[in-house]
Amino acid sequence: MIDWPIGIAALLVLLLGGMPIAFALTIVGLVGTASIIGLKPSLSLLGPTFFDNGRSYALTVMPLFLLMGNFVVQSGIARDLYQSAHAWLRHRRGGLALATVVACGGFSSVCGSSMATAATMSKIALPSMRRFGYPDSLATASIAAGGTLGILIPPSVILVFYGIMTQQNIGKLFMAGIIPGLIGIFGYAIAVMISVRLSGDNLPSEGKLPLIERFRALKGTAGAILLFIFVMGGIYLGVFTPTESAGMGAFGAFLLTLFSGKFSWSDFGDIVYSTVKTTAMMFFILFGALTFTNYVNLSGMTADIQAGLSIFGDGPLPTILAILVIYLLLGCVLEGLSMITLTVPIFYPIVAAQGFDLIWFGIFVVVITEVSYITPPVGMNAFVLNTVVRDVSLRTIFAGLLPFVAMDIVRIALLIAIPGIALFIPSMM
Repeated sequence: MIDWPIGIAALLVLLLGGMPIAFALTIVGLVGTASIIGLKPSLSLLGPTFFDNGRSYALTVMPLFLLMGNFVVQSGIARDLYQSAHAWLRHRRGGLALATVVACGGFSSVCGSSMATAATMSKIALPSMRRFGYPDSLATASIAAGGTLGILIPPSVILVFYGIMTQQNIGKLFMAGIIPGLIGIFGYAIAVMISVRLSGDNLPSEGKLPLIERFRALKGTAGAILLFIFVMGGIYLGVFTPTESAGMGAFGAFLLTLFSGKFSWSDFGDIVYSTVKTTAMMFFILFGALTFTNYVNLSGMTADIQAGLSIFGDGPLPTILAILVIYLLLGCVLEGLSMITLTVPIFYPIVAAQGFDLIWFGIFVVVITEVSYITPPVGMNAFVLNTVVRDVSLRTIFAGLLPFVAMDIVRIALLIAIPGIALFIPSMM
């Protein structure tokens, strides 16, 4: 039998050696399970894990929401959201950065991808901020941090991933992300104001538009708002299931792109190809994680880790604080999706045994994952910005992100202190 510490060490060695996480999870899960129950039974588990889950109806939600997000990116709606937010916030100090954060939140509600949000908004918001003399640290940080909202504000592919791994209701997970997502937008706006005050830069502000002009600027956001209400409202009211809502959302996003005048059949081919490629990658990661979960359950890892966490004190609060510290440390060396697939199979039985709601834990994990997207040395959104804006160093981007990380820590503290922040809307379903 391969003891689980050896299995974890082998997994980390494979990951550090550059092996894709899907293959690393599958190999360690298969070999570890075979060492416990034998090769033939472990292969008997491996086949259904890939085949049965691969044709699962519930999993169709993932490619459909990815397709929806790709259509939305193509529609150019991000620019409309940014211009609308700018119309309302242009008269404030740091108004362009504030508009960027708000537009990122709006775009996240119909996109569902953190890196896609950051990459798209960087092309729209960054030129304006640089033209008006915004420091690179604030300009890039507001985009990188705002982009993280893409994995929390529904529809979120990461929440779908978590729901399938833990067998939780995806519709309730989506609803649970709404209030924490809004708190995230508000917190990032505060971070912008703190950054502006600390920098001492005399950033220009523009004249305040008349109220009628500001409302007219909202015209460009109508498509995004209607699409969000259509998808989330349908889930909340029980008109359709999360899987059905993904299909309806993808079709709605297709119509949005079609009516925007930015649709072509060549673009359609690129959108479908991108969706298929991303879906295949995420499916392999998910099936690898489920294979690894079999090893976790058989090896006694969960019970041993729960006993180890007891050194921080008995009770739910010390347990969740210890898990928080582990996640923050892992976030410095692992990309968000890798962190979730590696840790959720280990931690969710522990938190369930302590009486935590797994819907709440899903939001808790995703918010911590957001932090990992903007912390060194593996902050993916910072790397996206560094790729788009090659003349700005990673050090400058990470320095600008400090107030935003601080706001995320505050949001995590609020989630722990007031679980109802995440559970209020799902409880009304």
